[in-house]
Amino acid sequence: MIRALVRAAAAALLVIGLAGCEVDRTFAPLSEVEGRAWAEGGQPSLTLVTAIGNRDGSGGHSALVVSGSQRVLFDPAGTWRHPTVPERGDVLYGMTPTMMDFYIDYHARPAYHVVLQRVAVSPATAERALQLVRDHGPASKATCGRAVSGILRELGFEEVDRRWFPDRIMRDFASVPGVVETKVYDDTEDPWSPERRGGAGYDVEGQLVPVHAGG
Repeated sequence: MIRALVRAAAAALLVIGLAGCEVDRTFAPLSEVEGRAWAEGGQPSLTLVTAIGNRDGSGGHSALVVSGSQRVLFDPAGTWRHPTVPERGDVLYGMTPTMMDFYIDYHARPAYHVVLQRVAVSPATAERALQLVRDHGPASKATCGRAVSGILRELGFEEVDRRWFPDRIMRDFASVPGVVETKVYDDTEDPWSPERRGGAGYDVEGQLVPVHAGG
């Protein structure tokens, strides 16, 4: 009984505390998605992106970069926006190096650092990952961890349990053979940091505008 109450309380805190998650049901036109497609080239890979709290080490957000025939970012219930990055059902297209830098900078701030865990995969695995994230659809608020870990499980990463908490998913993924980890810190509170007036995105002219940061 006590254990059940603890789990229920933890789940409630998760909904309140996740820093990068909110509901989004954006579906850009397919013509725009196809026009913005960008391929990294080289070895296909998957990169787990995790925002980790600098004060207590808790996980704030999970996302997954899929690099195969094109590079996309599966950002379930995420809050980052850019006018040159079309989105369909939590999948962001046109993730060039510059856009990835923008995305990481958005999450790396005084309260959080970003952990990138990249692993090389076969072309077949990368294409299956692309299909899975496209088919997933928009994630509900505060379910980024469940969505990302579920995709990883479907891809055969048995080291990763399906979990709610991004920091635990990160620790699971660290045990996958061949994972290369990078950490990004940034003590600057940028104008687009979610701490400032509820966060910010970009309008169609590329100007910063506030957005709701979510749970």
